[in-house]
Amino acid sequence: MTEQLIITDLEIGKGKAAVKGALITTRYSGRLADGTQFDASDAFQCVIGTGRVIKGWDQGIIGMNVGGKRQLSVPAHLAYGGRQMGDRIPANSDLFFDIELLEVLTRDD
Repeated sequence: MTEQLIITDLEIGKGKAAVKGALITTRYSGRLADGTQFDASDAFQCVIGTGRVIKGWDQGIIGMNVGGKRQLSVPAHLAYGGRQMGDRIPANSDLFFDIELLEVLTRDD
């Protein structure tokens, strides 16, 4: 099990940066440690940095730029902790995400 969030930039984006409170759109896939994919989306939207998604996303996407691709290795305590999520994510699971940031919208837009 990982103890801390590991952020790996695969491609640095040149667009707008994700900031706390922004509405972001991502393309992502999520895997368990054994490689089993538990989720994927081509256009997932969320408000980042405000507790609406797992802590690993809130911490791992802030500062990412539109057009960027990033891998996040999220330890269980920054994901769902001791909670099992449906039949796809067992309790105490480290999660691994491939994320592409497609859009960032802030109050200024």
